[in-house]
Amino acid sequence: MLHITILGSGTSTGVPLIGCNCEVCTSQDPRDSRLRTSIKIESENTVVVIDTTPDFRYQMLRTQTTHLDAVVFTHPHRDHYAGLDDIRPFNFHSNKPMQIFANEITQVAIKRDFYYAFEPNKDAGLPEMMLHTIHNDPFKIGDLKFIPIQVMHREMLVLGFRIGDFVYITDINYISEIEKEKIKGAKVLILSALRPQPHPTHFTLNESIALATELNIPQVYFTHFSHQIGLQAQLEPQLPPFIKMAYDGLQFSM
Repeated sequence: MLHITILGSGTSTGVPLIGCNCEVCTSQDPRDSRLRTSIKIESENTVVVIDTTPDFRYQMLRTQTTHLDAVVFTHPHRDHYAGLDDIRPFNFHSNKPMQIFANEITQVAIKRDFYYAFEPNKDAGLPEMMLHTIHNDPFKIGDLKFIPIQVMHREMLVLGFRIGDFVYITDINYISEIEKEKIKGAKVLILSALRPQPHPTHFTLNESIALATELNIPQVYFTHFSHQIGLQAQLEPQLPPFIKMAYDGLQFSM
């Protein structure tokens, strides 16, 4: 059985947006307050986080996460990896390096921004991590098997993942027919849907609805929202019945 926790469901700026007084940013509905996008996946024996956002520390604290086996990265944009330094408490508690799974371009960004973690004679207390390169082949973390799904974020390759009957895809504006085949037959899909208005690097709400409908997944959750998505209470009832809006703290098992 998989247990999924939405750690964050907002775009790179988070919601509320600094300095904005729109109805979403001033909403009293806690579902409209969104940290940067990330999820936690738990099986009987394994705990994995996909992406360490700038909100990673708070996400771990508010979900009372005390054990983490690995971090898997989707791509090297800072809203998806900037919180990596905060793996240090997990290093302290486990007395071993964090297992990091990322493609080569993401590893370049990690080594650049967290260079001090890779120095040969580094000081005590700095992050400890072991890098594993994701190619296009399935890989295992504990009892979880990850199948990479390659999508495009304009010119950047982004990795989605299928774990059993669950699929997670964020930061997408194109997916090939070959990669769609990896998703078909899944039972639950989490997919980004930035906003109703066109965007050069993200699917719009309608584009995400179209893909979800085409793939014929029984349960779909949209995520990675900007404040322009609108109020959750107003928008969600307008979506097709098999689609829900993710929100921070949402949990489900499958």
